[in-house]
Amino acid sequence: MLGLNPLTVVLALAVLGAATSTIYSLMVAAAVVRFRRRTYDRRGGGFQPPLSVLKPVHGDEPDLEANLASFFEQDYPEYEILFCARHESDAGLAAARRVMARYPHVKARILTCGEPLWPNARTYSLEIMRRQARYEILAATDSDVRVGRDYLSSVVAPMSDPKVGMVTCLYRGVTRGGLWAQLEAQGMSVEMSSGVLVADMLEGMKFALGPSMTIRQSTVAKIGGFEKVAQFYADDFVLGQWTAKAGETVVLSPYIVEHHVFNESFKKTMAHQQGWATSTRFSRPLGHLGSGLTFSVPFGFLGLAALGAGDQLTLGLALAGFTILNRVALCLLVAGCVVRDRAAVRKAWLYPLRDLMGFWFWVRSYFGTRRLFYRGDACELLAEGRLRKLTPETEGTAAGR
Repeated sequence: MLGLNPLTVVLALAVLGAATSTIYSLMVAAAVVRFRRRTYDRRGGGFQPPLSVLKPVHGDEPDLEANLASFFEQDYPEYEILFCARHESDAGLAAARRVMARYPHVKARILTCGEPLWPNARTYSLEIMRRQARYEILAATDSDVRVGRDYLSSVVAPMSDPKVGMVTCLYRGVTRGGLWAQLEAQGMSVEMSSGVLVADMLEGMKFALGPSMTIRQSTVAKIGGFEKVAQFYADDFVLGQWTAKAGETVVLSPYIVEHHVFNESFKKTMAHQQGWATSTRFSRPLGHLGSGLTFSVPFGFLGLAALGAGDQLTLGLALAGFTILNRVALCLLVAGCVVRDRAAVRKAWLYPLRDLMGFWFWVRSYFGTRRLFYRGDACELLAEGRLRKLTPETEGTAAGR
């Protein structure tokens, strides 16, 4: 080992990364074919039980009223919508009231929960709404999600099988923002979806995706209520994981929801995505470690540097070009054939940059700070992805970690 040329080591790493990322892309392609072969009855064979939609809100957001209104326009026989925020004066609740006034025929209620007693504020709101919900089946969705009229019929259909305890959905990132928001949206549509599809193909769904989770009251009760996952940043991942461990099936629905991105500034986009990368390191340590070899472009540039230094620039450019085309093809495949993200398809040439960003977040997840902001609260990530809400007394100790 001591006699190895450093350039040889760097080149070997570059070739390894280019190979593993290519294998990963082929796995994604196989998973896409599998996903698209799924057939399902959007009406569940007539299975349309009454259900409760749970909507935690926190402040105003771009397009919030339009997002909320999409849930009032469902082609579904009987359902209710519950909104919950910390205080009556919350701007998100004001938007909900305006939408409720436009759809008086839809049953809707507003709840408040005060300052959250648990580290994860969203799960606190979900538990408050769950206790007030009239129906057994709950559809929990984020405030920045927009859906079509057939959403409820689609996500409840798999639950006609009593073994199914949860249904979750892929999502496409939607934004009207600039470059950074577009890159974040591409990451949602392509990077996130690719990983989920491969995981579902290899071992089935053992987790859930927060933008859309349909779950039974009895399932939530079986795992101890939403309080059991309230200690985690990635509460959606843990909720799906514990549902599977409880012996109930988690289904990835073919339905695709819209996840609207409003982190337009570079600073906010970086902080949001870094928070998720760091949390994944703690909640899925082995999977997160291995995901470093699914990126492509960084290894292409590494190979370009090594080959260029060894007077083989043409070969280096070929390797870098191959890894860039690898990511463009991956974007076209997943955005075009799965999540139907036309904006991502049109700007597939941007995805190699997103791949570089994703790799940077991955590296920093091991060396960066554990401190992050969650719904306006300063928090620290602990072992297993647990969340600790920081106070002025504890912020100083967290900053140095």
